[in-house]
Amino acid sequence: AAAGFCPCRALLARRGGALRALCGSVRGLAAGPETHFGFETVTEAERREKIYQVFESVAKKYDVMNDSMTLGIHRVWKDILVHKMNPSPGTLLLDVAGGTGDIAFRFINYVRSVRDRQLQRKLKHHQNLSWREISESYQEEKLKSLGDSQVVVCDINKEMLKVGKQKAQCLGYSEGLSWVLGNAEELPFDDDKFDVYTIAFGIRNVTRIDLALQEAYRVLKPGGRFLCLEFSHVSNPLLSRLYDLYSFQVIPVLGEVIAGDWKSYQYLVESIRRFPPQEELKAMIEDAGFFKVDYQNLNSGIVAIHSGFKL
Repeated sequence: AAAGFCPCRALLARRGGALRALCGSVRGLAAGPETHFGFETVTEAERREKIYQVFESVAKKYDVMNDSMTLGIHRVWKDILVHKMNPSPGTLLLDVAGGTGDIAFRFINYVRSVRDRQLQRKLKHHQNLSWREISESYQEEKLKSLGDSQVVVCDINKEMLKVGKQKAQCLGYSEGLSWVLGNAEELPFDDDKFDVYTIAFGIRNVTRIDLALQEAYRVLKPGGRFLCLEFSHVSNPLLSRLYDLYSFQVIPVLGEVIAGDWKSYQYLVESIRRFPPQEELKAMIEDAGFFKVDYQNLNSGIVAIHSGFKL
């Protein structure tokens, strides 16, 4: 009798196994395609949630940690990005993943300095003006110090935007500056709206880089420029080894000491290693439709600035 039941049990076992496999497949489809969170394999939905939690956790210490991790050099990199942009009065900038306002504030300072130089040249060419006329002209121009320029900071994380707004208030930035909660993969803006799109140290935290690049292309005006500042791949072998040692042995410790958060900074280090190298990112930008795409390595490729135009 026992021998008679064996084929039935085997058949049921096979059917049960197939059913479990099918259920597992359905759950996998429901969860979405797999991707990575640092060195960990996760679904796209899990990655978005984990990254949101990372930046929610580090928002208040973000600027202090940036200074500590890069020895303050991130400030120079951001200055170079804005100088490469070379915005003129009237430029409409979208800064994505720019919650703490670093690029926005630099943009405003740069445009103001351009306006000041323009005003000085204008007044020099009017030597016959009275002191009162010069004073009135200067005051009038100072009221329009950005010359209709605007910067829109868009970030998916409420805490990062909150920190940025607080900094803007403390530093006295209000004119020509607005803050928008939004996802880089699905921007809440019309087509052909902005002159320049920037994303600084944000694109490696986007789950679907291809979608973010397509959205960047969509919202830029014809002739508009895409600029991306991001950690990249070091070309010098010796520097690469030293950089790895510093990244994995020092940065997470700094995260724990300064921000009380080892795991978030461990992820940030891992995310840099998983990010596409310079040539691969260049190809992705070209695939999104951009022309004249190139990149500039800074500090032997520790970071790179990628540039492209919507023609």
